Amino acid sequence: MKRLALGILLLSLVNISVPAQDNLSAKDDAAMVSATVKDYIEAYYTGDARRMEQTLHPHYLKHMIHRTIPMREMTGLQILRIVRTNGSANIPQAERTEQVSVLDVAGNIASAKLVTPHWVDYLTLSKTERGWKILSVVQRIDN
Repeated sequence: MKRLALGILLLSLVNISVPAQDNLSAKDDAAMVSATVKDYIEAYYTGDARRMEQTLHPHYLKHMIHRTIPMREMTGLQILRIVRTNGSANIPQAERTEQVSVLDVAGNIASAKLVTPHWVDYLTLSKTERGWKILSVVQRIDN
């Protein structure tokens, strides 16, 4: 009887600890997703192509949607070339703000929203061996 009670106690402790680890992992993933998105936008603001490159997935693709301009696409190589060529973004320091919201983390896929004074990015990220990488961006340009 004592062995049965001990077995049940051990089994219940294992069942309690596994969800706690899953929650910690989900919180860690959300924090890493947010950090990746912040690195991405700060690299753009400061013209740091090397830092930006660390955030991009090899299959990165960006779609830019503006009210009066036809939709445009940009690959990772194209955005890195622009950042390297142009350097720091032509945006006043006071307007270099961002709000990052992690919308969902499901396994190795995450979605996030990046709000700046001039545009909103909807991002899809993929978890790789090297951390979270931005796979795609749909950008709504407001100005």
